[in-house]
Amino acid sequence: MIELQKQENGLWIATINRPDKANSLTGAMLEELADIAEAAVEAKVLILTGKGKVFSAGADLDEARAGLATSPVWERLSGNIAKLPGLTIAALNGTLAGGAMGMALACDLRLAVPGAKFFYPVMKLGYLPQPSDPARMAALVGPSRAKLILMGGQKIMVDEALSFGLVDRIIEPDVLVDTACEIATDTLAAKPEIARGIKELVRDGRGLAFAAPAGGFGMKPGGRLAIQRRNFANRGCARRAATVL
Repeated sequence: MIELQKQENGLWIATINRPDKANSLTGAMLEELADIAEAAVEAKVLILTGKGKVFSAGADLDEARAGLATSPVWERLSGNIAKLPGLTIAALNGTLAGGAMGMALACDLRLAVPGAKFFYPVMKLGYLPQPSDPARMAALVGPSRAKLILMGGQKIMVDEALSFGLVDRIIEPDVLVDTACEIATDTLAAKPEIARGIKELVRDGRGLAFAAPAGGFGMKPGGRLAIQRRNFANRGCARRAATVL
């Protein structure tokens, strides 16, 4: 029920294909997705999407009651996605619910169709979310909004999700995957180390100031930027700027 397309240019597209069950995920499906994400170190771009009008309703209900809701396979899946060196895109063809949220949160980009809803009803169901999900969600939407979703149990419509930063763009369903592929074009054409280097800089440079090395910033892949924390003691610059204003 997981389809995988591999293209020679390094593009992988994994599709959840269980639309008759709202793409709810069985343990076997999760293991297969986790294996795909682990193997996708060979890919330049991984796109996750689904068939039908729902991306995923989360865990299959029967298997959730049997223990799947608290299985470590969810964390294995999102962890494998998060550590991929290439570009990862969740092309959300509809509503995203429950534990399935984790794989989308772990992606670099999230595209969603009009009418999509987002909710993660762990409080109502009496479960903790997967360990990495709250931090990833808070990094996108902020701590208060993460609590609104996780603790308040609120369903977030796609327009609000866009304003929150939970999704990056709203795309019509008939061009959703094509748009994801278009966004991936530059990454597919570049050397893998460029994508890996950009992801490392974005991740490690959050909240930091960059000092250009002696030849400027036009460095080769594998070079290092001298990364310095912002020196808040240097308030003289701020005072001088205020004087000029």
